[in-house]
Amino acid sequence: MLKSTIRALQSLLDGQRVLAIAVAAAGVPYAGLLPFAPARDRSGVFVHASRLARHSQGLVAEQPVGILLHEPDLPGKDPLQLQRAMFECRVRPLARNTSEWQAGRDLYLARFPEGAVTFDLGDFTLFRLDFTSGLYVAGFGRAIAVPPDDITRLAEQL
Repeated sequence: MLKSTIRALQSLLDGQRVLAIAVAAAGVPYAGLLPFAPARDRSGVFVHASRLARHSQGLVAEQPVGILLHEPDLPGKDPLQLQRAMFECRVRPLARNTSEWQAGRDLYLARFPEGAVTFDLGDFTLFRLDFTSGLYVAGFGRAIAVPPDDITRLAEQL
């Protein structure tokens, strides 16, 4: 993977705050939007979701889910040229008060301090979505696969 692709993916992960998530809920496809915080090494993201939300039905341990990040669609921009990244992920619900839960909570709250109140609610769970593979689209006709071996490169300091 080229350094320019790594930088573009890092920029999407670090610069965007909301992702679209695709899950299977009650046997049918369902999509939702969730705020997220990237893991320090950018090998996945943390989301904090309520069990009352329909998309949470698909956030089951070890289940595959898909996420989509994209740059904003602004007036005057060709929507076909929007940079976007899709990742296939493996779901890991994090047990409260473990070291991984605390680290994920800290990253999430650094990005969304107003979300602190939700960590006191019993229906919310912190999930880590581990990237298994992906696809980066730099614009129309410019798609680049992100195989598992390249996920680790997202942590590189360039």
